[in-house]
Amino acid sequence: MPRNVGIRDVARAAGVSATTVSHVLNDAPYARVSQDTREKVRAAADQLGYGPNRLAQALRSRRSGVLGLVSEDVATTPHAGRIILGADQAARARGYTLMLINTAGDADTASRQADVESLLERQVDGILYATMYHRSVEPPANLARVPSVLVDAVTDAGTFPAVVPDEHGGASAAVQALLAAGHTRIGFINNTEDVPSTHQRLQGFRDTLSRAGLDARGAPVGTASSDALGGYAAARRMLEGANPPSGLFCYNDRMAMGAYRAAAERGLSIPDDLSIVGFDDQELIAGSLHPGLTTVALPHYEMGAWAANRLIDTVEAGEPGDAGPGPDDRPEPVLLECPLVTRGSVAPPRDQR
Repeated sequence: MPRNVGIRDVARAAGVSATTVSHVLNDAPYARVSQDTREKVRAAADQLGYGPNRLAQALRSRRSGVLGLVSEDVATTPHAGRIILGADQAARARGYTLMLINTAGDADTASRQADVESLLERQVDGILYATMYHRSVEPPANLARVPSVLVDAVTDAGTFPAVVPDEHGGASAAVQALLAAGHTRIGFINNTEDVPSTHQRLQGFRDTLSRAGLDARGAPVGTASSDALGGYAAARRMLEGANPPSGLFCYNDRMAMGAYRAAAERGLSIPDDLSIVGFDDQELIAGSLHPGLTTVALPHYEMGAWAANRLIDTVEAGEPGDAGPGPDDRPEPVLLECPLVTRGSVAPPRDQR
């Protein structure tokens, strides 16, 4: 059986001391090693197939190199699964492994505590706590025992770093797309749930109309359940009005799909008679509608990557067991851009052609 390659083997092959090899392969910030020597050491390690001893590293640093991710229904939500992909790739790039636990969105406090405890028992260095949509949560109390970051969620107390979509900015981008095409009669079909996105997208809609010199308070706003049937019902009511909008901004792509149906029933062509913009960029919906739906993308991948990097920074900057920001720090949630994805559902209104 071939013996394992050790650090002394690399040192002999590179013609340097074992200490120098350790400094180079562990990127010791205090080490004074020339670039030529660093390259020689790394080449020797690659040629011999030497890999760092993770167990020994963990014993020295008192860190496991493993991050936990508690995902609230994220693993079973296809478009939000990009949170996991972003976090995993960011963690791997920095030498960490991601351990995933999927918890039900309607799980009780005891179940959430048990999920976090399961990760703590496996000595994770920190935990990412992700929800399937942007909302306020009350995380399990034991989450504070290690550095933790919230993904797509905030707490009322603000005691954890958090990353969320810029809902207001995304709504503004959607309305700007309609304004840029020449629409001035713009309606908004909103969700009925009391979640941050409901309020922030409505505010972004109104603020953008106000900046354009339009009557934001007088603009038609309909509310319904955030699915295709809700979008259909709300769009039908709005289009049957005395002065129907020529452009519609919908809370999400599913509601926009319902608005497509309502428009078709009235004999309206999209985008010739009615322009529609959605939100979320759910590819199976937005890319499959005819014409393709212009919409706003949620930065799921980017949120996962940002959160993993933020967590690793905290882990590596603090003492082992330091849980990071305390209740007096109250970090503001980081907002990530929701970019517009242009397809074929927006055109100038008929009276401007």
